[in-house]
Amino acid sequence: FVVDAANPTQVSSSCIQLLSVLSAAQLASVPVLVLFNKIDLPCYMSLAEMKSLFRMQDIVSCATQPITMLETSARDGTGLADVLQWLR
Repeated sequence: FVVDAANPTQVSSSCIQLLSVLSAAQLASVPVLVLFNKIDLPCYMSLAEMKSLFRMQDIVSCATQPITMLETSARDGTGLADVLQWLR
């Protein structure tokens, strides 16, 4: 699940979409990777800010599946090795 970490106006809609994904019956036991992308931009929100805005601790504690969160930049490749490691 990819979130634009440089666009604070989309946080609420991204959170609602994430909750929809996590509540889908077909995905109840499927591990989920949440990527906070665009960390290469000067206006991005840090992982701590994003976790707070999304209330990720509450989401993780209520989810039936394991959730991993990573910061990435598709532009410069930051975090992509971690994504590949998670996929393995």
